[in-house]
Amino acid sequence: MLILKRSLAVLIVTGLLAACGVNPVTGDREIQWISTAQEIEIGKQNYLPARQVQGGDYVVDKDVSRYVSGVMQRVAAASEKVNADQNRKLPYEIEVINNSVPNAWAMPGGKMAINRGLLTELNSEAELAAVLGHELVHAAARHGAKAQERGMLMQGGLLATQIAASGNRYGSLIAGGAMVGAQLVSTKYGRNAELQSDLYGMRYMVEAGYNPQAAVDLQQTFVRLSEGRQANWLEGLFASHPPSTERVARNKETAAELGGSDLEYGREKYKRAIATLIRDQEAYAAHDEALKAAAKDKDFKTANTLVNKAIRLQPREPKFYGLRGDIALNEKKFKTAVTNYDKAINLYPEYFAFHLNKGYAKQELGDKRGAKLAFEKSNSIVPTPNAQKALGDLALAAGDQSTALKYFSSAARSNTPVGQQALSSMTRLELPQNPDKYIKTRLALNNDGRVVVQVQNQSPVAVKDVQIITAYFDGAGNQVSRTQTLSVRGTLAAGAGTTITTRITDGNGLRAQVSKANIAE
Repeated sequence: MLILKRSLAVLIVTGLLAACGVNPVTGDREIQWISTAQEIEIGKQNYLPARQVQGGDYVVDKDVSRYVSGVMQRVAAASEKVNADQNRKLPYEIEVINNSVPNAWAMPGGKMAINRGLLTELNSEAELAAVLGHELVHAAARHGAKAQERGMLMQGGLLATQIAASGNRYGSLIAGGAMVGAQLVSTKYGRNAELQSDLYGMRYMVEAGYNPQAAVDLQQTFVRLSEGRQANWLEGLFASHPPSTERVARNKETAAELGGSDLEYGREKYKRAIATLIRDQEAYAAHDEALKAAAKDKDFKTANTLVNKAIRLQPREPKFYGLRGDIALNEKKFKTAVTNYDKAINLYPEYFAFHLNKGYAKQELGDKRGAKLAFEKSNSIVPTPNAQKALGDLALAAGDQSTALKYFSSAARSNTPVGQQALSSMTRLELPQNPDKYIKTRLALNNDGRVVVQVQNQSPVAVKDVQIITAYFDGAGNQVSRTQTLSVRGTLAAGAGTTITTRITDGNGLRAQVSKANIAE
């Protein structure tokens, strides 16, 4: 035992040494299980789904996104100069998300996003650079990757949780491989990570030619807003980046050390760059109120009035037509819904929710082909259990059980109500042909020395007519004899178990397998 323990200790130490690396920002040695290539791949796979379920990209004025990207690239270039000796370059990329909640985030590998709602709260290009520099450090210093590594150590694999749904309606729809790493969008960074991101982000700012006082001003504003309990901030940026007076004090010290009081602030330049966003604030406020009236209060009349106002103020915003389609769908005005979804799709063809909801409207109109095309398009953009379940239902109705099973199986991986419905549908198709997959058996001895078969229904549906075959197998796994067929009396509810006593006393080499079961309707 002592030798075994020593061997395990050597293996662990060897593994830790093999996983040692140097932090690309601080230069400190640390344990690194995830490589740079893996970080980049995590970000690549999850970037689009993360943006989609939080509102999709802002597409009304592409110049705003280009401007933000330009500032980010300027800060990123400065970061590479500051950390030139670390020899690590990430393919930094940023998009503006069409969401009113003030927020910004970074994934492993350099994929970043900033919400429309945060851009309208900033006052200068230097403040934007402070936000982007901070997020860039989270990516560059492997803060998100470290969260993944902690998950690997605790659970033996990458964490997979749903993307936070703050400020959007579709956070619960994420499914499949897109879930891996998605929790990084809403990771609440610790004190050290936040202070480190402030420090190096300000160094990058100065190297890029921005006044570091903007980072101080920004944190002072954040502290004031957090103390005032601003709801939209609390569910957005502050949820993952808690402000504090300590951060303000540290930023003041850093600004004093760095100097740069004569560097660029860029207030007027910033106002010109986001002029469209400022002008459209009334339209988005009307949209957000319309969404609240429809989703929370079920007041569709008020919601229609408000969303029509939003469209009058900004007729090029696809989200407004999408919401008007959602309202019509809830009012069972399915043709009107399709018309509005088509308008939204024309303006933003690659947003999954427009196609998903159009599919539901087409289905209600009896247009199965149109519904199938819409669901397929939605699922190709972002795989969701909703689209997969709908496609499974259509395939089943057409008599294509194999395709239906494929879609139900994918949807069932999601721990959502729709995912559970898909699991039930999959079980109803599969269980009669493959009962041993859903109904498990275990052999044990009772007090009389007889073998008992413990039966557990692990399916989400009740079953009946359950039959179990017992047989002996040799050491090579070959069946040598069959003993008897056992039956479970009555119905076995979902999750329920029972025990059957056999006449057998020799359990050596004995196995039990469910050979038959039917769904109990």
